[in-house]
This record gives sequence, C-alpha cells and structure tokens, in this order.
Amino acid sequence: MKIERLLIVLTVVNAALLAFSLARPGAAGAEGVAPILRGRALEIVDDRGRVRASIAVLAADPAVKMPDGTTGYPETVLLRLRTSDGRPNVKLAATEDGAGLVLGGESDPTYVQVLARGASTSLKLSNKDGREQILKP
Repeated sequence: MKIERLLIVLTVVNAALLAFSLARPGAAGAEGVAPILRGRALEIVDDRGRVRASIAVLAADPAVKMPDGTTGYPETVLLRLRTSDGRPNVKLAATEDGAGLVLGGESDPTYVQVLARGASTSLKLSNKDGREQILKP
C-alpha cells in the first residue's frame, strides 16, 4: 500500500513538472542569442575540414612592393571564398585608401579585378591564355 501511494505521488509530481515545462516553451532552449560575434578572424569549413570562406583583418606592411610599383600595404579587411580545392575564386578587400574585388575563373590566370584605390579606379580582365585588358577612366 505504501509503494502504491509513493507511485501516485511521483506520478502527480511528474505531471506537474510536465505542465510547468509546457507552460514555458522558450525555457528549454538557449537562454538567448548573442547579438554580436567578435573575433580576429572567421573561417567557415566544409564537412572535410577545408576552409571554404574566411574573413580576416591583415596588418599593414610598409615594406611590401605592390604590383603597380608603389611600396607599402595598408591594413586590410579581406573576405575570401574558396573552391573545394582551396582556390580563392572571390576576394573582396577594404583598405584605408580604397577597395578591390577579384572574381576568379576556372583556371589561372582567368579573372576580373575591380580596384578603387585613392583617387583612381581600374578594371582588369585576364583570360586563360594570359591576354589582359585594363580599363581606366
């Protein structure tokens, strides 16, 4: 008889806990969502662990010689989207003196490059056979 009463009491307590948890539907999930994700860099990987997208802040380097002949590389925020074999097909960069976008084709050196740096802009097209065309205003 005592065991039956204990089972009845436990059943009533369980029913009360169930009713309480159903009355508060959001309580079982996450407490809240962080409004901001902060870090030095972000990488998104595929199911094999390969980096497919990344965004990072690259430090300035005053000693780098640029392709246009200038010296120095400003601090840059760089977004890269990569193919399954690791080739960056999309690069979007923002610096203190401008921005650039590169869209890569299937094979090197096929790409489109759009630059706005300082007071000048340019559009560079390159085919697989190495032919290039540069457009400037």
